[in-house]
Amino acid sequence: MNAKTKTPSQGFTLIELMIVVAIIGILAAIALPNYADYVKRGKAAEATSMLADLRVKMEQYYQDNRTYVGGPCAPTNGAKYFTYTCNPAATATTYTITATNAAADMSGFAFSINQDNTKTSTFDGTTGATCWLTSKGGTC
Repeated sequence: MNAKTKTPSQGFTLIELMIVVAIIGILAAIALPNYADYVKRGKAAEATSMLADLRVKMEQYYQDNRTYVGGPCAPTNGAKYFTYTCNPAATATTYTITATNAAADMSGFAFSINQDNTKTSTFDGTTGATCWLTSKGGTC
């Protein structure tokens, strides 16, 4: 209530608005980087999923033909954030499938798998020796 007019005051003071703006700024400073990391982890899941699927298809092809040459080394559809290649080209007894970043925001990401199920990865610049990294911290 206003002391002079005995009517209730309405609205917010400038200091109250500044406090709210400061709180929103702090929350945004914390939330936006975490959200960006979450989106990258979601996009990286495409590579690990597709590589696992391609490995199964290559092993099925080998069971039918007793060679990896000519096997389904690259996806026919579904690749959105990564490019998949046989590197080097599959031989009768070996292959390596590599997923490299195709999206601009996914630079620093690469995953691979070979006929022995040996996995390597680079997750946002962090290299994993014998596994597919699933986070920036270097854990599998």
